[in-house]
Formats: sequence, structure tokens, C-alpha cells
Amino acid sequence: MQPEELKSLLESALPGARADVASPDNVHFQARVVADVFAGQSTLARHRMVYAALGERMGGEVHALSLRTLTPDEANQA
Repeated sequence: MQPEELKSLLESALPGARADVASPDNVHFQARVVADVFAGQSTLARHRMVYAALGERMGGEVHALSLRTLTPDEANQA
């Protein structure tokens, strides 16, 4: 999977989300996802939302995923 594909998948699954995705080998990914839907959610809950969006791709096409999940307010402060 290409980083652009993962970005598109995340942005489609999480309405209003913005994702930045990088990968050195198209199997191990780093993603920064900014979405309103993360407001009031714990880090674990946010990550579960992302994993749910990826479904069966996790562990297959996406072998490893390093995540940074933020609300728009958190992203503006970073």
C-alpha cells in the first residue's frame, strides 16, 4: 500500500480528518491524523478508531503503524 492510499482511506473513514502519512517501505507507516471526532476521546480510543477504519489491512498490507492522533485544537498548539 502506498502512503497516499492510506491517507485517502483514513480521510474517507474519518469525516473531516486530515492525515499525513509516510512510509519507508510501504509496509511500515507513520501517520499524523487530525480530526474533530477525536475530541473527548482517550489516546487508546483514538487509535482504535483509526484501526477500525483500516480493518483487515492492519497486520496485512499495513504491517506496522505509528500513530499521532490530534484534535484540530491540539494540532494548532503543536
